[in-house]
Amino acid sequence: MQPPQGDDTADLLAPVPAVRTGGLVGYARVSTKGQLLDRQIHALNEAGCIRIFADKKSGKNAEREELWKALDFLREGDTLVVPSLDRLGRSIQDLIAIVSGLRKRGVGFTSLHEALDTTTPDGRLVFHVFAALAEFVRELIVQGTNEGLDAARVRGARLGRPPAMTDEQVPHARDSRPHGEHRHLDREAPRGLPQHHLQLRARTEGRPSRAR
Repeated sequence: MQPPQGDDTADLLAPVPAVRTGGLVGYARVSTKGQLLDRQIHALNEAGCIRIFADKKSGKNAEREELWKALDFLREGDTLVVPSLDRLGRSIQDLIAIVSGLRKRGVGFTSLHEALDTTTPDGRLVFHVFAALAEFVRELIVQGTNEGLDAARVRGARLGRPPAMTDEQVPHARDSRPHGEHRHLDREAPRGLPQHHLQLRARTEGRPSRAR
């Protein structure tokens, strides 16, 4: 199963059956060498999980292979149980995307440490607030970026890539003969410099880029 995509959170408040028809499926994860799975797995067993999936940090399963196996294993009416929210999502956006995907499939979600349960109205409300906060932060970042670009333009700052040639290099590349005659730009470009850079500079300065 592929990770849930996008930030569709419209279904976070949708009702689900009050009585779970399936089993509890646990997921645990350690993200540093100093962390142990034992305590997480013990908590999941105490919660009554019938199956537990666990990811350990390594080069092989850094992409949380066991999480995607757990998501494949879940069926409608089941509930995914985690020891805490940070064990499931690496970011608030990641967490919301996964929980939204579960709800679309009729699967519940419970986090033991935070006492969150999306099969209850209170649990759904909490995640709705999370989704609203995540969208608010995203909009603030976009707004800040746009304001920074506008301020840079007012200051006359150059945006985008730095120029490929300095002002001193342009005449040297363009003027190839003692009397100022121009050669084709594809012959006069400095080593490693694409032809289109010279053409762009020639157009900008109002000079023909090559003889026709």
